[in-house]
Amino acid sequence: MGLIARLRGTLAEKGPAGLVVECGGVGYGVTVPLSTFDRLPAVGEEVCLHIHHLTREDDAWLFGFATERERRFFRVLLGISGIGPKLALAVLSGLTARELAAAIAEGDVRRLSSISGVGKKTAERIVVELRDKVDPIEALAARGGQAEEAPPALRDTILSLIALGNRAEDARAMAQAAFEKNPKASVQDLIRLALRK
Repeated sequence: MGLIARLRGTLAEKGPAGLVVECGGVGYGVTVPLSTFDRLPAVGEEVCLHIHHLTREDDAWLFGFATERERRFFRVLLGISGIGPKLALAVLSGLTARELAAAIAEGDVRRLSSISGVGKKTAERIVVELRDKVDPIEALAARGGQAEEAPPALRDTILSLIALGNRAEDARAMAQAAFEKNPKASVQDLIRLALRK
């Protein structure tokens, strides 16, 4: 984590090239993805951004995000070989964090490669490297277009199946199939039913 983790202040300037957030008389230049830009208040109003502070040699940048979830995706994207800040921002400008979670969970290379600057090989790398880093509950909700909160029994079944050594993607599919068959079953019964398949 960098020196600056969050900025709360007055939005002094905003434009496609970036923002200026004034805090205590200092104006901080911040670069944001479109997903965050669309949610910014008017100039002159208070803004709070989750910050990724990147320093390289003798330069430093601040990348700002409306939610912790967006910042988390930005950071894991940066961990992929061949993806720098510019491309990570492009991914988060092309898809919301929810859509990105769904695309990764579904292995939707076509959707990812439709983002400007993301080729097929990069899209494949994103799917392979991030599949197990996407929260299983978040991915399940994103895939089904469901509410963020999965039913507690379904959530606990997924987490139990992962703890038993199943891949996150397999655990989601197994638990969902068992839950659809018997939505009133206990977690133990859902686990048994899922493992039987």
